[in-house]
Amino acid sequence: MRINKYLALCGVASRRECDRLISEGRVEVNGRIAEVGCEVSGEDVVKVDGREVRAQKNEYYILNKPKGYICSVKDEKGRKTVLDLMPENVGRIYPVGRLDYDSEGLIILTTDGELAQHLTHPSNEVPKTYLVKIEGTITEAGLNPIRSGVDIGGYVTKKCTAHIVETNKDYTKIHVTITEGKNREIRRMFEAIGKNVTLLKRIRIGELTLRGLDRGSYRKLSQQEIAYLMML
Repeated sequence: MRINKYLALCGVASRRECDRLISEGRVEVNGRIAEVGCEVSGEDVVKVDGREVRAQKNEYYILNKPKGYICSVKDEKGRKTVLDLMPENVGRIYPVGRLDYDSEGLIILTTDGELAQHLTHPSNEVPKTYLVKIEGTITEAGLNPIRSGVDIGGYVTKKCTAHIVETNKDYTKIHVTITEGKNREIRRMFEAIGKNVTLLKRIRIGELTLRGLDRGSYRKLSQQEIAYLMML
């Protein structure tokens, strides 16, 4: 198979990122610097930055992230990461995309760099649905700027869907579905219309939900769920 696919199966990175590593001369096959597009087999000795890598069976998990954790492998500030919620022997697994420190909900973790690239690349427009709780009230008409796109500081967000699911005089709950993933995008969208978000929870990626998964718990994805995510 092509070297970039082999490296992706080893959990090194996405195919595109692996091509970059190869072009930088950081990959060796049987002691020789590899070339982009070369073919390898399971009998070849492949090294990245001098460390041998071997193809592995990819792992796929879904996690219900609580607040107070960051979506990273490690944190220079010493904060807890989503990997602290996973078993110690899980291997070189990475969170796909991000939920900020104060947000919660559905996050996928995998060793499959190719799937991670597919789910996060803007051109694929993978739909992600959030439960958003804001202070005070808003009407359906008041959500129109959110739906059509708002300026969040030099960038106008893409069109999205939004509808109210619960409201009273103190707060309003809204389901928002976006197809991009700018940093703190939803919080900034509501700030742009003068509303403060007090709860942000990702509840769905495509049709994959958190059903049956308590806060802080995880499970492996089924083969059917993996195949579905690859088709999004």
